[in-house]
Amino acid sequence: MTTTSTAMALEDRYGARNYAPLPVVLTRGEGVYLWDEEGRRYLDMMSAYSAVSFGHSHPELVAVLVQQAQRLAITSRAFHTDRLGPFLEQLCRTTGLDRALPMNTGAEAVETAIKAARKWGYKVKGVPQDQAQIIVPHGNFAGRTTTIVGFSSEAQYRDGFGPFAPGFVQVPYGDIAALERAITPHTVAFFVEPIQGEAGIVVPPEGYLRAARELCTRCDVLLICDEVQTGLGRTGARLACDLEGVKPDGVTLGKALGGGLLPVSAFVAREDVMAVFTPGDHGSTFGGNPLAAAVGLAALQLLERERLAEQARVRGAQFMAQLAALRHPAIAEVRGRGLLIGVEIDPGFAPARTVCEALMREGVLSKDTHDTVVRFAPPLVITEAQVDAAVEALSRALRAVEAGRRRVA
Repeated sequence: MTTTSTAMALEDRYGARNYAPLPVVLTRGEGVYLWDEEGRRYLDMMSAYSAVSFGHSHPELVAVLVQQAQRLAITSRAFHTDRLGPFLEQLCRTTGLDRALPMNTGAEAVETAIKAARKWGYKVKGVPQDQAQIIVPHGNFAGRTTTIVGFSSEAQYRDGFGPFAPGFVQVPYGDIAALERAITPHTVAFFVEPIQGEAGIVVPPEGYLRAARELCTRCDVLLICDEVQTGLGRTGARLACDLEGVKPDGVTLGKALGGGLLPVSAFVAREDVMAVFTPGDHGSTFGGNPLAAAVGLAALQLLERERLAEQARVRGAQFMAQLAALRHPAIAEVRGRGLLIGVEIDPGFAPARTVCEALMREGVLSKDTHDTVVRFAPPLVITEAQVDAAVEALSRALRAVEAGRRRVA
């Protein structure tokens, strides 16, 4: 048995089967590239669901991680540290909001936003106790906690995990009229992804988020944008909501905030929303630890200094144009913003998983979603030549799948 197959066998024997990874064992990463145990190099078109937006093992971020780990890593929030304040200040400057509450994972940031919205509804808006409602769109994906899967429209995410917390109302994504009809005096927030990632890189109609902002303002409802995947340059702007000039009342951040090195997340919001929290209301043993704060601050500074949002906009436009130019009959649609791109595969041609497996053989790693979409979300540091290589690899992969179908027929 080879080393590679041994590693896979150990995962299969001892790991819970909650993932179905591609058959590759990765051992090293640098920039936009990953290497497997046999030394083969791959272009990374997943970026760990945007967590590796700065590239693998970015030397500046690794240096910050090592230096901070050697002096102070974890203390808990029972004490002040010299790293947290500067990190929070940069978070607020980046988002244009007033206060930040650091956590670890994106799901924790979302749970924090839910708690803040509900308590704001009771203490500020005057909603009767335990009657708060939060509106969410169909197709949303915000994490895997029991509360979050409870407001998912995806049957598999819910199956076997109930009973679920009440207080969530679903509306069609992109339908502003449906949102307006759903708002009641008990509505405290509209929680929305500016672009739906896990649903298949679904971009709402132009002006949707702007109309939602106006509606929420008029109805005294918080607009909270889930930017865990879309935030920090991914879509060609600092935040995806910036693409429509929208300033939300709260934002959830994660993934890229940890620089591809460790989990870091935050809920950032306006003053009166965050003011509902008092000592003891909410917390985390690891949230805001010095190590996370140091890396998060360095990641935010790197985003600005290297103008990575602009880089994502330019390279994304190149990527989208070249994908559209393939004009392969298997490609039903190409959609996205910046370097968050979905290629819809005609299900009559092949499952998207089959295309991803063919891409892997061509030296490109990606992941399918909802059986029909291949995701392209590389590190924001990708070059023009590397985009060319990824598109050429997709073209070869589609031809290989087509040839395989002919052989079977």
